[in-house]
Amino acid sequence: MLNKRFIAGAVCPRCAEMDRLVTFEEGGDTFKECVSCGYQEKQIANVQLSELDTRVNHGEKISDAVEPVKMMLDVTPKKDS
Repeated sequence: MLNKRFIAGAVCPRCAEMDRLVTFEEGGDTFKECVSCGYQEKQIANVQLSELDTRVNHGEKISDAVEPVKMMLDVTPKKDS
């Protein structure tokens, strides 16, 4: 079974439908294919796909330290004018 992944925002060169292209590997080559019209193209440049660094998957560990929050409330009664 092929592991196909959609290419977000990509437009098919044949039918001009957006978000219909998938990418997959077969026999060591990378292909893109339109699920609407069946257009298929072999990728010439093999770009290493990797997940973008975000604050969620970035290597820095967020501190688990817990600090209390002090609430400052004004409880003085207001005078009617």
